[in-house]
Amino acid sequence: MKILNNKITLLICLFLFSSVMVAQEIIVEKTVNADKAKEPGQLQKIDGIIATVGNFIVLDSDIDKGYLEISSQGNSVANITRCQMLGKLLEDKLYAHQAIQDSIVVTDDEIKKMMDERINYMVEQIGSMDKVVQYYKKNTVEDFKTYFFDILKENKLTEEMQRKIVDAVEVTPEEVRMFFKKIPTTELPVFGSEMEVSQIVVMPKVAPEEKQKVIDKLKEFKREILQGASFFSKAVLYSQDPGSRSNGGFYKMTRKTPFVKEFKEVAFSLNEGEISEPFETDFGYHIIYVEKIRGQEIDLRHILLTPKVTEAALKEAKEKITLIKKRIEDKEITFSEAARTLSDEKETKANGGVLINPQTQDTRFELTKMDPSLYGQVSSLKEGEVSYPLMDEDQKGTKKYKIITVTNRINEHIANYTQDYVKIKNIALKEKQIKAIAKWSEEKIKETYIKINGEYRDCVFTNNWLKK
Repeated sequence: MKILNNKITLLICLFLFSSVMVAQEIIVEKTVNADKAKEPGQLQKIDGIIATVGNFIVLDSDIDKGYLEISSQGNSVANITRCQMLGKLLEDKLYAHQAIQDSIVVTDDEIKKMMDERINYMVEQIGSMDKVVQYYKKNTVEDFKTYFFDILKENKLTEEMQRKIVDAVEVTPEEVRMFFKKIPTTELPVFGSEMEVSQIVVMPKVAPEEKQKVIDKLKEFKREILQGASFFSKAVLYSQDPGSRSNGGFYKMTRKTPFVKEFKEVAFSLNEGEISEPFETDFGYHIIYVEKIRGQEIDLRHILLTPKVTEAALKEAKEKITLIKKRIEDKEITFSEAARTLSDEKETKANGGVLINPQTQDTRFELTKMDPSLYGQVSSLKEGEVSYPLMDEDQKGTKKYKIITVTNRINEHIANYTQDYVKIKNIALKEKQIKAIAKWSEEKIKETYIKINGEYRDCVFTNNWLKK
């Protein structure tokens, strides 16, 4: 499986390395000493255009910035040569160039929202905006934002082009069978210990008076905004939506955007400049302000408030789930039947409480890759045993009680076609995606203007960038 694993690692690198940041400044071309060019430990401040791909350029300093970004994420650059780094940058430029040729749209508003989120995160990590600007060696905040905007836009074009190539690749059951058949018996992968887990969730009931409090508060916000207060400021100060709060509650959406039904219905019922009345979704209560309507696309801001759960409601929820646990253990009802009829979790109740692994979309969780909090809750459970009531709190601060059971334990084993079909299918798909990317790259390199300058022409690349 060494060859297979190397190929899969290559595919992962194609995606992980797309986040490497590169500048787009035009500087007079200069040549670089070949030895210096290829030794990451001896970086020089000589700069110049070292490569051109379509409408994009690569500067010698871009390679240094690539090393800086990888190091800042805690990864080693010891075994990455400058030639290898240039090869990756050339790939990114090719993706971005072809994305433009294929009319892949990346809007400035989309990039601005992404930039604001990234900058907020960096400020939280580093301590201040000034320190962020200093880290990236820019003179002003505006210089940094212009630089960072261009980086994110190019990265997004690269990402969307990669997605377009890979999304078009599918694998049939027959291809999966043939793929598995070709693996030598001695090279079959070994899959680690796994388990299948089910849960039942009881949500504490929110008291009517708590609901009314947030409705009244939202109505108060609406009155103040209509009298001249800033919706942006209200959202920043009070909204409980972590995804939009820092950006003043802003979202851009169409009817295909994956928002809950109730939110979409209200948003598309409003006229430009109108503010909704408070309405309820699974997340809590909202008001929406429509800033701009562009055909089927709208810019909006919203404020989310979630009613508080009282201690009495939490106690009642715990008592209810404790009773469900007792009924299961007394054989009055099976775990799956209880999940279907008594669980408050929409995502799992229909299939008897079975959890789906978000990484694989399978029902199995590999113990070494399981979320630590979930592992801590199930690791000591025997198969069929029901846990004590556990209180969970999600990112929104919503509290709930749940019970968990392990429905199946699978020991470490050599890959079996029938038992491990989903995993084998995923490996076969990744290999096919690698081949599709390689074929796409080979074709686009032939038809795209590419120039490598100076001593970098001595590099040995995986792809035929020199068109020899």
